[in-house]
Amino acid sequence: MTARVFRRSASPNPPVAVEAHGSTIVDADGKAYLDAAGGAIVVNVGHGRREIADAIAEQAARLSYAHGSAFTTEALERYAAELGPHLPVDEPAIYPVSGGSEAIETALKLARATQLARGDADRWIVFARWGSYHGNTLGALDLSGRRPLRRPYEGWLGRFRHVSAAYPYRGEDAGSQALGSTQALVDELDRAISSAGPGTVCAFVGEPIVGATLAAVEPPEGYWEGVADVCRHHGVLLIADEVMTGFGRTGTWFGMDHYGVRPDLLVAAKGATSGYWPFGFVAASGEVYDAVTGGGGFVHGFTYSHQPVAATVAREVLRILEAESLVEASAKKGERLKALVTDRVGAHPAVGDVRGRGLMVGVELVRDLETREPYPRGARLVEAVVRIARERGLLLYSGTGNANGVDGDVILLGPPFVVTDDELVRIADGLAKALDLALATIEVPASA
Repeated sequence: MTARVFRRSASPNPPVAVEAHGSTIVDADGKAYLDAAGGAIVVNVGHGRREIADAIAEQAARLSYAHGSAFTTEALERYAAELGPHLPVDEPAIYPVSGGSEAIETALKLARATQLARGDADRWIVFARWGSYHGNTLGALDLSGRRPLRRPYEGWLGRFRHVSAAYPYRGEDAGSQALGSTQALVDELDRAISSAGPGTVCAFVGEPIVGATLAAVEPPEGYWEGVADVCRHHGVLLIADEVMTGFGRTGTWFGMDHYGVRPDLLVAAKGATSGYWPFGFVAASGEVYDAVTGGGGFVHGFTYSHQPVAATVAREVLRILEAESLVEASAKKGERLKALVTDRVGAHPAVGDVRGRGLMVGVELVRDLETREPYPRGARLVEAVVRIARERGLLLYSGTGNANGVDGDVILLGPPFVVTDDELVRIADGLAKALDLALATIEVPASA
């Protein structure tokens, strides 16, 4: 009997992808799709890079695997050395793993290990924010504030705590669990840490710019500086989740570069290897590294952590980003894409906000511009937009539940940094057309 595949697609028979190049994916029927989402905001250097494939083949033929408990490798040591100058972390040391969720789990354990090494055994509480996403393993999901993903597993969750989303567009909308003022957000975090009890809070985790859940939402001015001050005051470690924002996605090497804040721990994945190999890492500050290694070591590890082929791919992607000035390209092309999208749909009666940095541009859909009322979840508006766009050869990334944990629709655009200007125009035009067609097909309950 032939085994079947559990599909991530809502369709029981999704198209079969067979090849890709630049910003285009081609299926088995020869249909081309413009990848306006970079997969899941992953692909930054573009599809089909022969030099990356060659690097994989060479490293795998020479050394494909050596367990990290017994060996280090030249590929990994060189990657760490070349990556270091780009990291907004003081005296960084990296712990490489296989993806973003593993990296978040690693960061949480490193934070706890650091507090133990400092003699603060009572520090176990971790705060994150509503409207966040940090991964899909149980620990990472518990940390996340993305209610639609948490809902089926709530009985297994509850060890981590949450404060309001830093979400200026939603501000203090009823049910949004969001605040829009820097002072209100910083004061709330300060109170939450104080209320937890002296010396009990281990870490605070946040995305510099929120990705999938809220679609490219930036915090209000001064937010990250204020959060960093609160964390330092209380002896709490600051963890930046840069899985989506890292490696040029927002027009700087890392999202925290926009704010001049240097976290204690930084988590990265996605763009680190541009989707060519499963990979992620935690970058720890020298202070964290010294505390953990001098305090008896770090009880942790995965079979595929410290993998030499993964490090080789990451190193080659890093080289391409540097050699082709693709981080700078993300900043410039991102401004162009945001302007195009604003021109095409910014005045649309169903578009409440167009936002973003670099090639991470978000569009929030609303039923009423004045009240910011979202379309009800039952209308499945964003699913219709994504489906129609895909049928027309355009791939978009979407999110739901942003307004109140149930209702709310957002589109997130994140094409590869090699995207052409003609393709940027096609993305904006295609989004506008898909939105109009979707609105003409959905049914919205009159009582909603």
